[in-house]
Formats: sequence, structure tokens, C-alpha cells
Amino acid sequence: MSEPLSNQTLEAYLDEALPPDEMVAIEDQLRTSDALREQLKAVTGRRDAGVHSLGGIWRRHRLTCPSRPELGNYLMGILTDDAADYIRFHIEVAGCRVCTASIADLTAAQEAADSEEVAGRRKKYFQSSVGHLPQE
Repeated sequence: MSEPLSNQTLEAYLDEALPPDEMVAIEDQLRTSDALREQLKAVTGRRDAGVHSLGGIWRRHRLTCPSRPELGNYLMGILTDDAADYIRFHIEVAGCRVCTASIADLTAAQEAADSEEVAGRRKKYFQSSVGHLPQE
């Protein structure tokens, strides 16, 4: 990351909207570059003064992010091909951290529900077979 950073990139950095490797690279540069720290101060000052770009508003309000139910439908595989392609692009290419975290959360919740369901069935099976076990 030797090229100068744009104000848009720094705004995305402030919003924590960049992929983790880019965030780390910017943090490393901020430690060593006085010019970059000054640029970041200027970006922060503009934001604090109420000067907002269209892109900044777009990112901050996550206008391109699918809803949580849409992400759940994506995981279940019940979306149209176009909708599934958009979500795949949004997560894999655009690298949206919020949607990636939502996908991980939904996946973990589904796995937990599945394991509880299996445990419940197992318990019912053993309870229903208690009278059929051989007596010692």
C-alpha cells in the first residue's frame, strides 16, 4: 500500500468498512506517516463539521446491504439466482464486514438449533424405549 490513500478510503477506515488486511495496512502507515495522520485529521474534521459525501452516507447507512432475513434466505438457498449472485458478490468481492458477520452469526445459530434438535430427538428416543430395555 505505497500509493497515497484517498479520503474515501480513510472514511471507510473510520467506519471500519474495509477488509481486515487493509485496516491493518492503514494502521501500520498511520504509525509512521505524519502526512497520513494529518490527512486523517482533516477527514475526521470534515465529518465532525457535518460535511458528508454521498458515498459516506451510502456506506454509513449500509444502503447496499441485504437485510438479515435476505441473508437467511441466501443461506437456505431459496433466493432467485440474481439475488443470490448479488449477495455472493456483496460478501466475497465487496467484502462487507457487517454482512459477513451476520452470515457467520446466522450459520452458528442454525448449527446450534440443529444440535439442540438432534439432542431433543435422542432424549425422546431413550425416554420412549425405557420400558423396552432388558432388566438385569
